[in-house]
Amino acid sequence: MARHLIDRRSFMKAAGIGFAAALAPRGLAAAAEADAVFATAYQKRDGSYGAAILTERGELVHSVALPERGHDVAFDPITRRSVIFARQPGTFAIVFDPAGKSAPVTIDSVEGRHFFGHGAFSPDGGLLYATENDFDNAAGMVGIYDARDGFRRLGEFPTYGVGPHELILLGDGRTLAVCNGGIETHPDFGRAKLNVSSMKPSFVFIDRLTGDLLEKHELPPDLHKLSIRHMDVAANGAIWFGCQHEGPESETPLLVGKAERGKSFGLVDMPEKILGGFRNYIGSVAANRDAGTVAVSSPQGNAFAILDAASGKVLSATSLTEVCGLAPDRAGFLVSTGKGEIVAPGGDPVSEPEFVWDNHLLRIVS
Repeated sequence: MARHLIDRRSFMKAAGIGFAAALAPRGLAAAAEADAVFATAYQKRDGSYGAAILTERGELVHSVALPERGHDVAFDPITRRSVIFARQPGTFAIVFDPAGKSAPVTIDSVEGRHFFGHGAFSPDGGLLYATENDFDNAAGMVGIYDARDGFRRLGEFPTYGVGPHELILLGDGRTLAVCNGGIETHPDFGRAKLNVSSMKPSFVFIDRLTGDLLEKHELPPDLHKLSIRHMDVAANGAIWFGCQHEGPESETPLLVGKAERGKSFGLVDMPEKILGGFRNYIGSVAANRDAGTVAVSSPQGNAFAILDAASGKVLSATSLTEVCGLAPDRAGFLVSTGKGEIVAPGGDPVSEPEFVWDNHLLRIVS
């Protein structure tokens, strides 16, 4: 995922006295000593949902309640606001201040649409883009919201595919990369996959200002059940993406690929033992641009691996139960699990007893 960072001093300055006063003593102490702050969706063990701000040590700084399960978080470094999107087929997104200075704002999806869990801000923070489902027409859309006018919906443009999932804004500030997973769903049938036999995933580049399709890439026909879902940008501009396979378990296609606009698109080879350990599912992709590495995780396979972003060589593979959330941290990655654990590079797992973490982890302060 594209990550935007602000430094800790800026975060604390922006947070101000109101933020400090609103925190419990434990949260205040954690924020004051943190080198980095991360955002993620969670479920509490009592069944309630929310979004949390955590330190790299897994300490809870701030939390916001959600009506249902959230998925990923987008952050705007200009206004220092975050948005957490509902997990598919959810119909809400919650705008919140990681410093807790202002009340959360709810964005409701319009009739005939639901969110797909991901989105991104424009470089000036004025617009928010979200992947959405035009479910009656089985068409992926990007919803456009005015962040300077209460997140009023301005319009939409197509993703040129079915079942879009993650969306990121590239470094030119204008091009959106979108993973079209190819899976048709309709809220009348929950999360049921309605077109597995005829899936057609794609990876597209779109001009966010015009909505025009710039490039579209598809996998070979024999890989049409390989749903392209998550991605992040490496330091050299290459986009690494991860897939989940909807075919038989006996098939073990490659699951990680790389795309460069105007240059290349394809899957990356990986040792069979590591690939098989992912059990046909990549749940998150994150790049550490300072370290020149990319991490991919599989909660189904209880494993994550770190790759060299230049060569694609696997540098390490680690077993960890229900691991999925990934975010760059120093020379490695902070990871989170569905068991409620946070693991820093080279560290031991730590946990908040009442919380389990959802699939994605966003670093918002460094």
